[in-house]
Amino acid sequence: MSKTIVENSTSLSKFVFDDSETITMEASRIVIGDPERMIIACHNSGDSTVYENVTAPADWTGNKYTFDGTTWTQNPNWVDPDAE
Repeated sequence: MSKTIVENSTSLSKFVFDDSETITMEASRIVIGDPERMIIACHNSGDSTVYENVTAPADWTGNKYTFDGTTWTQNPNWVDPDAE
């Protein structure tokens, strides 16, 4: 099982982490790890939601899927960066 950080305005799944990972949502950033090992400065507690105990699609990559708390849907506007 995993955790995903989803951008509220688009429902895009931005990050996926193992369920054992500590995620601390703050007003100006998201802290990953305890002790902290990564800072996500482009998102925060006001614009994102963490969903726990989810199973991401096998081919998951950031922005490829939306997630509404229940259902994963492939983003029709996603372009594989390796194909460009």
